Amino acid sequence: MAGNTVSTLSLLKRAEVWSAELKEILRDELQGMKYVNWLDSFPDGDTFKIPSLGDATVNTYTEDSAVTYNPIDDAQFTFSITEYLSAASYLTRKAEQDVFYANQVLSQFVPLQERALMERLETDIMALQSGQTTGNANTINGAAHRMIGSGTSGAISVADFAKALHSLKTGKVPQRNLVAIVDPSVEYEMNTLSQLTSVSNNPRWEGIVNSGIATGMSFVANIYGFDVYTSNYLADISSETIGGTTVTGGKANMFFSADSTILPFVGAWRQMPTVDTEFNKDYQRTEFVTTARYGLKLYRPENLVTVISKPTI
Repeated sequence: MAGNTVSTLSLLKRAEVWSAELKEILRDELQGMKYVNWLDSFPDGDTFKIPSLGDATVNTYTEDSAVTYNPIDDAQFTFSITEYLSAASYLTRKAEQDVFYANQVLSQFVPLQERALMERLETDIMALQSGQTTGNANTINGAAHRMIGSGTSGAISVADFAKALHSLKTGKVPQRNLVAIVDPSVEYEMNTLSQLTSVSNNPRWEGIVNSGIATGMSFVANIYGFDVYTSNYLADISSETIGGTTVTGGKANMFFSADSTILPFVGAWRQMPTVDTEFNKDYQRTEFVTTARYGLKLYRPENLVTVISKPTI
């Protein structure tokens, strides 16, 4: 006596089952915008100029003689809107009719375009270390502000955090809200340094040894005064030589004070991300486009130390 089995009901069995939902990719946190001094007094045009004054000069005075008058130097910082970006997508009317996921695709156009623009902005902010002179120590007040990692083969070391702190201090940068943005490989280096593997010998590193350096985007422990954050958007350094030491395939880790009064970077929006959408009757499709205009620049060179490290795991 025959019954209903998989073989007898084979035409009723779906060979493939498709989800009613679309899988979203994982995205990391974007944090660079908060380290930029965004200008709001830039109403028109594409070039903005900020004048500055230097220090006064002190001279030895001799009684009953003429005072020496010295001019105060002035300078001018020029900043421009340089980026005009767009992200655009469309879906044809036929696709809207025939594609099962058409509505979900349409609903994702705007957030995906905005995310793409924000990732580009993040990359541009992390690339502002290029405002320094490459292949040069960028010495300010006798201390280097651009250096190669002092670890094995150009890897970063704990000593580099101390060097960065020294450079900022000699640059007269207030020691408030110190931040280091480093490649994830730096977290690995700190987690595996041999001198940090014993809590008893290194009590100040207890937080690192017990739970690892990073939780989410930030380090659990503060390293020489720096709150350290990891980022996947740091600038790539194909090859650079400083002081006779060369690193190839490096990452530009950045150290600075994030105090709101002395942020290292300046930026301005001429147009925040703006969405335009319409149905194109000629091409019979629904179009979405997001555009934005902005400019960025290194504003305070004394408040930026770049340590180029080899991301070797």
